[in-house]
Amino acid sequence: MKTLKDNSIDLTVTSPPYDDIRKYNGYTFDFEGIARELFRVTKQGGVVVWVVGDETKEFNETGTSFKQAMYFKDVGFNLLDTMIFLKKVYPPAYPSLKRYANQFEYMFILSKGKPNIFKPKQVDKIGLGQGKKAYRQKNGSLVRKDVVDNGKVTKNASNVWSYPVGGGNGTNHPAIFPEKLAEDHILSWSNEGDTVLDPMAGSGTTLKMAKKNGRNYIGIEISEEYVDIINKRLDTTIKEKNPTTLR
Repeated sequence: MKTLKDNSIDLTVTSPPYDDIRKYNGYTFDFEGIARELFRVTKQGGVVVWVVGDETKEFNETGTSFKQAMYFKDVGFNLLDTMIFLKKVYPPAYPSLKRYANQFEYMFILSKGKPNIFKPKQVDKIGLGQGKKAYRQKNGSLVRKDVVDNGKVTKNASNVWSYPVGGGNGTNHPAIFPEKLAEDHILSWSNEGDTVLDPMAGSGTTLKMAKKNGRNYIGIEISEEYVDIINKRLDTTIKEKNPTTLR
């Protein structure tokens, strides 16, 4: 990332190694260095989507994800939202762990100032028609407001997104997030022609979905094996629309 210009990236969608949960050909990463560089290269109003989870060691979650979120705030990012990636299928927890099975990962939405772009994902609207809604003020008093049906059949999604997992997308990469997850974030936080970055490109899911949706993209990946996987996926996606940069 040191070769990238200041304030040149509209959106980053990435997922770092999770503690010691997966092995990535023996490579490690400098989180604090990456966080500082992400702030430098992100445009004012740009967004970083950081998908991360925690390992459990000796009956104790590491808390690495929260430490990373707080460090991003220290370098200057706003913690705009803490979203949840809910997995529709999940393996049972080992009985020896004495805990419930884990079904989710965090998706920290980090912004450099106020986001320039927000085009919320839509979901089916339930309960159309007129009625009343209520909310409480800071002093605890209840306020009721009339709700008028506006004829829309969808509404903005919540910050919990659910996707099927598994299958590998035809790659040998050990940890792949769903293509739709990457696509939904790309559509939410960027416009066509914007530049999308993945500094730990892995199997290239972010790059593939950026290409599919008319964004420019930059992928950085240290493993030559994974670079080969990325290029194969990009070559078979759709006809070339945007330039690819792999470092």
